[in-house]
Amino acid sequence: MDRNFVLCSTIVCCVVLMVAVLPSVADECSGDSCRNVISMPLVDDMKATLKADLDVTNMNNHLKAYIEQEIQKGFEAAMNDVMRQLIDKKLEMVNATIEATMHEEIYNKLAMVNATVEATMHEELTRFGVTYIRWGRKGCPDGAELVYTGQAGGNKYNNEGGGVNNLCLPNDPENGEHQLYDNSQVHGAEYYINSDRKPHGMSDNLRYKEVPCVVCYRKQRSSILIVPGRKTCYKDWNVEYEGYLMANHYIQKRTNYACIDVNAEPFDSRSSHESNSVLFYPIRTSCGSLRCPPYTEAADVYCVVCTK
Repeated sequence: MDRNFVLCSTIVCCVVLMVAVLPSVADECSGDSCRNVISMPLVDDMKATLKADLDVTNMNNHLKAYIEQEIQKGFEAAMNDVMRQLIDKKLEMVNATIEATMHEEIYNKLAMVNATVEATMHEELTRFGVTYIRWGRKGCPDGAELVYTGQAGGNKYNNEGGGVNNLCLPNDPENGEHQLYDNSQVHGAEYYINSDRKPHGMSDNLRYKEVPCVVCYRKQRSSILIVPGRKTCYKDWNVEYEGYLMANHYIQKRTNYACIDVNAEPFDSRSSHESNSVLFYPIRTSCGSLRCPPYTEAADVYCVVCTK
């Protein structure tokens, strides 16, 4: 066959095919059923279009399923991330709340414990205190409780034996039975202060007068200290009273030193000048074995009663 005949035959066959097949396809594909059908030109060089309709329904379904799956995965990942952030934030808030609550509870508990301890200590401290004798006065310093008033006494200034300590004898004694044997040691006391031996600041009206005393109680204190050579207390100690050290004269029998209040007063207006008394002489310093300075020769000796 020649070439022209083959070409003509081919054209005829194609025309017959288009006439026979395409109308049937057109009849089968109409309306919504054709939206998944794609028409594609196959031959166009011969001025005659040959088309094939491809059904992409399955492809669309697979593509749709894939897209939905990917969207679901992305959504789940995003939701997981959001939930994780929300949970972390909530946990931080809960931890912060717990810490704040615990801190507040601990603070409140400690405050309650401290308040209880302080109240207990205060209550216990009110049950304790110290007592001391204020020589030369009938009343206690401000804030101190008076236990009793009395008069100073002790052993006679020239007795060879017996006690040496000074006594604050109460003004309301409970006397024992009278005895016949001789051992008299409890005598009164008097100031042996003259114009030529009167410490600075003391009254001029004390010579040969009897000496009063008072026992005082200071609450909430646990220690008492009598400091010789000073009229002020050391740091953290409280002054109860200040005065001068006095005792028997050095040519007489030894007695304890007493801190006589600088504002000493007489027991009453009577002047006894008894020869059988405890005598309170102002004492003086003597340099030599006593280091001078810091002390000075023949000086009055201060004293101060301190509590803490």
